[in-house]
Amino acid sequence: MTTFSPTQPVVRIKQAAMDVQDLEGLLRLSIKVKDRKLLYVFYTRIDQVFILWGVICTIIFSTAQFSTIGWTEQAIIWSILTLIGSWGTYRLAWYWVSVERKRWVVYAWMGLMIIGVIVTNWGIFGNGWSVLPHLSLLWLGLSAIGYLITGWGLRSRAFLLCGGVHLVALTLLPYVPTWQFLFSAFITAGSLFLLASFQWDMYSDSGSQNLTEQQKQFNLDQAKKRSLTL
Repeated sequence: MTTFSPTQPVVRIKQAAMDVQDLEGLLRLSIKVKDRKLLYVFYTRIDQVFILWGVICTIIFSTAQFSTIGWTEQAIIWSILTLIGSWGTYRLAWYWVSVERKRWVVYAWMGLMIIGVIVTNWGIFGNGWSVLPHLSLLWLGLSAIGYLITGWGLRSRAFLLCGGVHLVALTLLPYVPTWQFLFSAFITAGSLFLLASFQWDMYSDSGSQNLTEQQKQFNLDQAKKRSLTL
C-alpha cells in the first residue's frame, strides 16, 4: 500500500520537468514585450479542470448572492453549468486519471455533483424549501468529501488540506448569514484556482500499464530531475 510522501512539499512553484500525462494537452500562456517576458504560466489538463470548476463556482454562487433572477431560473442555469463542468472534467482529465489509475476519483466527483444537483433541484422544484437556506452547507460539505476522497486516493496532503478548509468553512457559515453564497464562492473557487496555480504533492504511478516502456522511462527521468530541486 502506497503512503504519503514526506519528502514532497505540500505545495510548491510548478516544476518544468513534467510526466507524460501532465504534458498531454499542456496549455502555455506567455506575455512578452519586445524581448522581455512579463508572464509565463502553464496549466496541465488537471489544472484546466480546476480553472473550469473555479469559474463555474464563481458564477453559481455569485448569481445566488447578487442576482435578482428567480430560484427556478437559477436552478436551470446551475444544472447546465454542472453538466458542462462534468463533461469538461471527463474530456480533460480522462487520459491523466487513466495513466494514474484513478478513474474512480472522477466517478466519485461526478457522483457528488449529481447528488448536489438532485438535492438542490428538489429544494427548488419539489417544494423542499427547507433546503434553500442550507445550499452553501450542502455544496461545501460535498466539496469537502470530494477533496478528502481525492486526497486519500492520490496520497495528497494538499487535497486533504483543502478538504479540511471546506470543513472549517462549514462551521463559519453562521457568522456570515447574509453573505453565505459569496463566502462559499471564495472558499470553493479560491481553492480551485490555487490548486491550478501551484504544484501539489501526490503519489504518481510511473509504472502504469497505459504507458509504453519509453514513456515509463521518461517519467522516471523526469521524477529524478524534480527530486533534485526539492
